[in-house]
Amino acid sequence: MSQRDGFTSGFLLGTILGGIAGGVVGALFAAKQTSEAEESEQSLINPTLSEGKPRKSRRRQLSESDSIETSRRSLEDKIAQLNTAIDEVRLSLGNVNGNAVEIDQERSRGIES
Repeated sequence: MSQRDGFTSGFLLGTILGGIAGGVVGALFAAKQTSEAEESEQSLINPTLSEGKPRKSRRRQLSESDSIETSRRSLEDKIAQLNTAIDEVRLSLGNVNGNAVEIDQERSRGIES
C-alpha cells in the first residue's frame, strides 16, 4: 500500500513540475516569437531602417520568387505522379478483388466532373 501512495504522490509532483517547466519554456518561446514578429512588422512599416541587416536586392528577390515557383511546380508534378500511381494500384487491387467495375465507374465520374 505504501508503494501505491508513493507512486501517486510522485506522479502528481511530476505532473506539477512538468507543467511548470513546460509553461516557462512556452513563455520564453512565445516571447522570442513576439519580438521577431515585432521586428519584421517594424521593417515592413519602415523599410529604410536596416538595423544592421543587409537588404536583399531586387534581383535576389526575383530569384527567390522564381525558385519558389519552380518548387511549387515540381511539387505539383510529384503530386500528379502520386495520384497516377495510386489510381494504378487501386485498379490492380480492384482487379484482384473483383471490384474493377466499381472503380472504373468512380474514375469515369471523376473525369466527367
